[in-house]
Amino acid sequence: MASHSYASEYPVDSKDLGVEEGIKNFFENFYKISDTGTEEAHEKYADSFTRDAELVMGLKRGLDVLKLEILKIRRGLWEHVKERLHTPKKVFPFGDGEVMLYGDVRYVLKDGRGADVEWAARAKMVHEGGKWKMGFYQVYLDSAAMQNAK
Repeated sequence: MASHSYASEYPVDSKDLGVEEGIKNFFENFYKISDTGTEEAHEKYADSFTRDAELVMGLKRGLDVLKLEILKIRRGLWEHVKERLHTPKKVFPFGDGEVMLYGDVRYVLKDGRGADVEWAARAKMVHEGGKWKMGFYQVYLDSAAMQNAK
């Protein structure tokens, strides 16, 4: 199997648009965590958000009230999923920590079916406690692709 990369493509002058190396590293690590279904990974996922963050996944919306709502959404995302592999392709910075991203994700469901799904996301990055975190994260993807998995 070829090695997998979580690195995305950025505009050549992305530093001028406010994409610091720490934000690039954040997203590479975030998608590695996203692809791990352990309870420890669920906690790390929730820790990727600020204390007052908002997470929107389709119709699911959570505010980070003691991480409980984000953890609930996160655990629900793994309810029928055995494995997932994100391939973030490009990040489009708008300055001041705001970015749009897109890529694809490969799901293997617990019943053995699989699906490849394109996604896009909008994120607002915040420097909190010496670390980059998301203050807002909204994911756009076609949930019907999971229902039509083969």
